[in-house]
Amino acid sequence: MVRIFVDFFKNKDIRKKIFFTLAMMLVYRLGAAIPAPGVNDTVINLSGNSILGMMSLLGGGSLEQMSIFALGVSPYITASIIIQLLSMDIIPPLTEMAKSGKKGKQQLDRITRYVGVVMALFQGFFIVKMFSDQYGIIDNPGTITYLFIAIVMTAGTMFLLWIGDQISQKGIGNGVSMIIFAGIVAGFPSSFQSVYQTLLGSGATATGVIGFVAYIIMFIAILVLVVAMQVAERRIPVQYSTSHSYNKTKGDLNHLPLKINSASVIPVIFASALIQGPQIIASWFSSNAYQWLADFFDFSKPYVLVIYGILIVLFTFFYTNMTVDPSKLADDLNKQGTYIPGVRPGGETKAYISKVLNRITVLGAILLTFIALLPYVLSIVFDLPYQAAVGGTGIIIVVGVAMETIKQLKGEMTSKQYRGFIGR
Repeated sequence: MVRIFVDFFKNKDIRKKIFFTLAMMLVYRLGAAIPAPGVNDTVINLSGNSILGMMSLLGGGSLEQMSIFALGVSPYITASIIIQLLSMDIIPPLTEMAKSGKKGKQQLDRITRYVGVVMALFQGFFIVKMFSDQYGIIDNPGTITYLFIAIVMTAGTMFLLWIGDQISQKGIGNGVSMIIFAGIVAGFPSSFQSVYQTLLGSGATATGVIGFVAYIIMFIAILVLVVAMQVAERRIPVQYSTSHSYNKTKGDLNHLPLKINSASVIPVIFASALIQGPQIIASWFSSNAYQWLADFFDFSKPYVLVIYGILIVLFTFFYTNMTVDPSKLADDLNKQGTYIPGVRPGGETKAYISKVLNRITVLGAILLTFIALLPYVLSIVFDLPYQAAVGGTGIIIVVGVAMETIKQLKGEMTSKQYRGFIGR
């Protein structure tokens, strides 16, 4: 691992991308520490609200600080879910864009950003109003003040999306994912501190020690499981045919790799955002409706965990089918003169790949759901603060983003000629 990182920094182009990404993350973290105008220094406590706690964690605690980046990129993520669902043969123009290749995806992304602006404006307005009513954080409360702060927060969200675009173009990894990654990593120290204070802050007890050890073990276990799930794949053997003869030499045999979890951590993010959505929308119209939904979707209740798990499974299949197209894989194999032994090219190959993909996705969905629910279960059993459960979800996202980024860097290393600082 050390050698891999050294090789990254020896490559001039990759080194520039890494430093550029770190610089953009520094800008993000500096902005997360700048309070929104008109907000006093009152400390907001979100320990009783798992949904807002999730939003705060994804923003590195900036929601509790009511910073200019308080909303993070969550409005854009929520808008992405809405647009992707509507593009599944619900709104024909959106469906046509989704099937129009790169240009269509650019149009969908533009629409998603417009929807994200509207959602950020509404979300910011009612969160500011709610916090003002509960904590008295606004110096001069009123509709104009709430709207002004909401506009500033909306601008902050769009600036974060611009930073994400710059990272995607000039840095490493997916820009939006890297912003979420930075926010979660920034919130890990406070999560550990909260768990420690809850379990051992008033003195070491047997239950407290066991709970804290269980939390550490959970943290490590999730790391290991996510890594194993990210690298696990089902290899379908394929045979390269020639125009003259059927050759069974070892060099002709290869594999078509299908990841057990092709959707990565996206289902967890989408499921969390979908549960947040109704509460956020309700907060726009009625504080009573918001409070009812907040109580209904309390993650300490078993049925909410069941709903959360079902959503993760559904989004795993949904996103896998979006990212892996058996028909395209079958066509590519046919064009390359490649086939799966015992399976006819064309329709049978497509059906076979679909069957294998669905089977392994079941396993991937079960593992991802188990990993996502484990922190909440331990939080209920050992009466841990919300940071423990939310932090567990953060681990999944962080490890997934980190592995995808490392994979991208390795790909760039192999596609370019290596030259170190000294040269060869």
